[in-house]
Amino acid sequence: MKIIIAPDSFKDSLSAQGVADAIAQGLAEVWPDAQLIKCPMADGGEGTVEAVLAACNGQWRETRVRGPLGTAVEARWGWLPQSRTAIIEMAEASGLQLVPPGQRDACSSSTYGTGELIRAALDEGANRVILAIGGSATNDGGAGAMQALGVALLDDQDQALPPGGLALGKLVRIDLGDLDPRLAGVCFEIAADVDNPLCGPHGASAVFGPQKGASAEQVQQLDRALGHFAEHCAQALNRDVRDEPGSGAAGGLGFAAKAFLQAQFRTGVEVVAQLTGLADAIEGADLVITGEGRFDAQTLRGKTPFGVARIAQRQGVPVLVIAGTLGEGYEALYEHGIDAAFALANGPMTLQEACADAPRLLAERARDIARLWRVAAR
Repeated sequence: MKIIIAPDSFKDSLSAQGVADAIAQGLAEVWPDAQLIKCPMADGGEGTVEAVLAACNGQWRETRVRGPLGTAVEARWGWLPQSRTAIIEMAEASGLQLVPPGQRDACSSSTYGTGELIRAALDEGANRVILAIGGSATNDGGAGAMQALGVALLDDQDQALPPGGLALGKLVRIDLGDLDPRLAGVCFEIAADVDNPLCGPHGASAVFGPQKGASAEQVQQLDRALGHFAEHCAQALNRDVRDEPGSGAAGGLGFAAKAFLQAQFRTGVEVVAQLTGLADAIEGADLVITGEGRFDAQTLRGKTPFGVARIAQRQGVPVLVIAGTLGEGYEALYEHGIDAAFALANGPMTLQEACADAPRLLAERARDIARLWRVAAR
């Protein structure tokens, strides 16, 4: 029996590799002779680099960069030497986890450090850069990242704009004269799990600004500032991508990557699946088991179980989900290649208890699934 184990991480509990290991342990109790193939996955957010490097025998790199509020941070990124591919999680340099809740400031936080990571990848000789852009602390339209790569954003005094999205409202001129020439020889891809436009009621500021510290008034100011930035970018670059899907991802970093770097937008799970060879692994399998911390209607927006199920469905392989919790609307996934879903908890417990005990609970759920499968196959 051939079983593919392709989960995402369980946030604040286990990495995708840890989840896969626990599931494999439970399955092996019932099927000791089964071929268990672990393919840790991610959808463009936290854990994307780790999942890819584990599957591809890649290398970690570390670069000291400017964090979202300007203080220095040590940011890790991934390197695949054979294909000269850099995998960058923008959250490592510009992520929400780097800013304590009381200090979150959507108006002045910057993606400058993410641009520095791109520059480090260029120094390494990258010809392909994958930007995983989940978990940002920023709402600057990617302006900071572009400044780090040589784009000059100038006010009416011909002075460089300060960091942050709010300052973009004072933009008067964009100068591309010092844009790093090496960028022209690099293929950029955006790996994300959201498809919001840059501006408007479904844009970066309105949807994601409040969780980054923006008040209702600041959301409106930021939305206008990003729109102003987009107008100037359209004039300078002769193309307008503000309304394209994914331009609002990571506070608008998706917009800047599309506009200045001609980046291709892809769902994060699609990128990871390609790099890890998931489709080839699934070929000839009897079963696929995937999972994530919370499995609900939002999973349909391109999260890991949805992406894994689409690949498995094309090959006619059944898919089961093991999740930390089953949230509202998860049943909708049954129309998209998911055959059954199971939650971890086997009784009343707090979230903290479930996170701490996740390895045991995962192994038990996997064991129970295997026993049920074995009965059904008789």
